[in-house]
Amino acid sequence: MGLGRPLAGRAAPRLPPRPLTPFPHDRPPREPGAIDDDVPVRTGPHPLIDRLGRWAEQYPDDRAYTYMDYATDIDGVGVDITWGELDRRSRAVAASLRAVTDAGQRVAILAPQTLDYIIGFLGAMYARVIAVPLFSPDLPGHADRLLAVYGDSEPECVLTTTEALPHVETFFDANTVPRPKQILTIDTVDTSLTWEYEPVGPDDLAYLQYTSGSTRTPAGVMVTHGNIAVNAEQCWGTFDGIPRVSSGVNWLPLFHDMGLVTAVALPLAYASPAVLMDPVAFIMRPMRWLELLSKQSHAFTCAPNFAYEYLAAKVTPEEKATLDLSGVQVFMNGAETIREGTISRFLDAFRECGLRPEVQVPAYGLAEATVYVSSSSRYLTPTMTSFDRDALNRGVAEPCAADAERASLLVGCGTPYGQHLAIVDPATRVRVPDGRVGEIWVHGPNVTAGYWKRPEDTAETFACSLAGTLGDLPERPWLRTGDLGVWYDGELYVTGRIKDLIIVDGRNHYPQDIEHTAYSAHEGVRREYVAAFSVADEETERLIVVAERNRRIPIRRLDPEAVADTVRAAVKHHHDVALHEFVLIEPGGLPRTSSGKISRAACRAAHLNGTLPLTPLDQTAASA
Repeated sequence: MGLGRPLAGRAAPRLPPRPLTPFPHDRPPREPGAIDDDVPVRTGPHPLIDRLGRWAEQYPDDRAYTYMDYATDIDGVGVDITWGELDRRSRAVAASLRAVTDAGQRVAILAPQTLDYIIGFLGAMYARVIAVPLFSPDLPGHADRLLAVYGDSEPECVLTTTEALPHVETFFDANTVPRPKQILTIDTVDTSLTWEYEPVGPDDLAYLQYTSGSTRTPAGVMVTHGNIAVNAEQCWGTFDGIPRVSSGVNWLPLFHDMGLVTAVALPLAYASPAVLMDPVAFIMRPMRWLELLSKQSHAFTCAPNFAYEYLAAKVTPEEKATLDLSGVQVFMNGAETIREGTISRFLDAFRECGLRPEVQVPAYGLAEATVYVSSSSRYLTPTMTSFDRDALNRGVAEPCAADAERASLLVGCGTPYGQHLAIVDPATRVRVPDGRVGEIWVHGPNVTAGYWKRPEDTAETFACSLAGTLGDLPERPWLRTGDLGVWYDGELYVTGRIKDLIIVDGRNHYPQDIEHTAYSAHEGVRREYVAAFSVADEETERLIVVAERNRRIPIRRLDPEAVADTVRAAVKHHHDVALHEFVLIEPGGLPRTSSGKISRAACRAAHLNGTLPLTPLDQTAASA
């Protein structure tokens, strides 16, 4: 399907890195932002739902997806579905949907993360309705998001399961959102129903992927059938997968962009089996993820940075003795800031389990580009470069020694696959030279159709034009990501978000740098659970740091004034900026997005509103 040369002779699941060059990461470094001319990526004519029918015909008895159910058995019970059964059940759902709604209408998926979720999503694709991937209303901590997204998408129908139906009914009884025309339970749909395939075009909307809301109210990204098919192939080309052999293992939420593409779309692209489990099962016992990976001979998986940090801290030596991670080809790390320390700790923790350093693959992406944009190679050790922090704040990437006092160590996110990427001055819209910080812009067939019911935001974000000398780049349309980055030595480094940039006394500061300094300064601060932002007063911007206390330190031993003084001194020393206010709050108190990222915007609002859960000690907030 256009992402490399034929895969003949590659049936063995554990081949060593090859000197062949069918994929871009095996080639010499390309010009920054270049697209692979000999690796074409198409928007059609093969949407993913076409492939489901194809696999059902060619490999009807092959296992497609396995759901590991840990609800009744601590060791998990695997529930399989073949390509043939998946196709039959998805077509039955399509027939049921089109009996109660028309093509092009929205259908919300309010269901737990099981095989039924996948059946419902693919059934919506077959029916040519627009899926809205959400979650069962009983999912803790997401009630406000569900209300906002459901109200914005205005679905005509709801897909759920028998188990979740009471929660769905309660949701509609307790809230003022309109009830749908029909609520269908996926697991009770009459499987004798058939659906005659209706051609799907690459520009037809497949689903609305609502953003995580880290900097604003969630917006519905309009993902077309062409977008998701292309992005699945882009991921596949990056992973260098083997059709019908490479296995995906995933616990990410299916209502999240990275979870949906890597857990559902990616296996569907080349008839590769996949294993998934509920995110709660991972959080309750992270070892389960590694156990499932250990059973695979040629596996790929992905997760945000925090998951790797969590594994390194939680898995015991006794548990590690049972693992064999030599078959894992890709541990992709994306969706949030990637820490060099996390990559090192994860490798140190699991090296003896067969983990190879090169299979840790840092990546960059966003929902507006379906999900995947760029990543490092699975054949090369991740690149980490120290840059002078003051120079970065001025917009220049100047390498320095790793032990330099003002060093900021960044992890490279490789190169784009099947799309253009440019670093652009957001004010002039001119591409900046390599080594200069600018906004990351993306152009490619995976860039989505815009925001649902937001024409002005769509025009501002998705229809941008480059100015100045274009070289080999197209003039338009470009996606403005809102993320800051720099090309250095042929690789992308992400430095932060424009809206999160802290400007105090005319100087720029990246919040993640200040956050790292804060949680590294004192053991009383919970690692990675810090938010730094600024608040304007009449004269200037004030720097605020909100941090969760470390629950491992007994509360009676915690001196909040000492914590605040230490953090304040560290921020002043490392960043030469005065910390106006340090606030210590209870574990779990930082507002987070649906994908688990800390929402600095929501944290700022909660701080100003006085709704943060302060640690119940005297003087937990210290002001300068």
